[in-house]
Amino acid sequence: LHRLEDRCPTHVVVWPVKVQGEGAAAEIAAAVRGFDALAPGGPVPRPDLVIVARGGGSIEDLWAFNEEAVVRAVAGCSIPIISAVGHETDTTLCDHAADLRAPTPTAAAEIAVPVLADLRLTIASHGTRTERCARRYVERGRERLDALARLLPKRDALLGPQRQRADDAGARLDRGLERRVTRARSDLGQAAGALRPAVLVRQAERARDRLDATWRLVQLLNPDRILERGYARITARAGGETLSSAAAVRRAGAVSLRFRDGTVDARIDTRVERAGGKTYVATTPDQQTLL
Repeated sequence: LHRLEDRCPTHVVVWPVKVQGEGAAAEIAAAVRGFDALAPGGPVPRPDLVIVARGGGSIEDLWAFNEEAVVRAVAGCSIPIISAVGHETDTTLCDHAADLRAPTPTAAAEIAVPVLADLRLTIASHGTRTERCARRYVERGRERLDALARLLPKRDALLGPQRQRADDAGARLDRGLERRVTRARSDLGQAAGALRPAVLVRQAERARDRLDATWRLVQLLNPDRILERGYARITARAGGETLSSAAAVRRAGAVSLRFRDGTVDARIDTRVERAGGKTYVATTPDQQTLL
C-alpha cells in the first residue's frame, strides 16, 4: 500500500482474508468472487484490477494458493488479476491462473499503477509538442494563404471588364427605354383613334349580335326543351344519371321521370310478355302507372 501511495495515490479496496492454514483457501476464493460480483456504481466501487498477494513463506504456508477453489475463482474472475504470492522464486497454481504474475507484492503495485510524476511529465511533454505542432500548422496555413493571395488577380484587372460591361448595359438600357416610350406613345395615339363614339357603337352592336346568336344556340341545345313537346327524361333515382336504354332502366330499378311540369318516381319490377310479342312492365301496388 505504501508503494501504491508513493507511485500514484489510488483508491484501494482491501478484502482481508486468511492466507494460510485451515479455511484460507475458502476465504481467498470468496474474496475473489466477491470482487467479481460488485456492481459498477454500487456503494462499494467495483475495482479495475485485483491483486492477490501475500508475503513469502514455505511451500506449506503458500499451499492455500494451490487449492482448486482458489485457482477456479481466479481463472473465472472477469476483472484482471495480478498474482503476487511469496517471493520471486515461489510459484503457485494461482500464478498460472491469473492474468499476470508479479514476483513480489511490491512488484505487483509497481505493475498496477504508473508513477504520477512520470505521467505529469508525459502529459506536459505531449502538451508542449501539441502546442508546437499547432503553431507550425497555423504558420504553414498562413504561408499557403499568402501564396494563394498573391496568385489572385488585381482588383482593377478583375473588375475592369465587369465595369465596362455595366456601362455598356446602362447605355443600351437608356436607348431601349427611349424606343419603348416612343412606341408606347404611337400605340396610345392609335388606341385613342379607335375609341371614337361611332367605332364603339359598331363594336357594341356586333357584340350584341354575337350574344343573341349564342343565346339562341343555348336554347336549342337545352335538354329540357324537348319536354315541352310531350317527352320525358328518365334518370336513376340513386345516382341521378340519365338513362337512355331499356337495359339501363331495368338495371336501375328505381327511376325518376321528369316531365314538363314536374317529376314522378317509379320502380321497374317485372317484364311481362303480351300476345303478339309485345311486352309491358307489370306495376306494384305502390307504383304509379305511366299509362
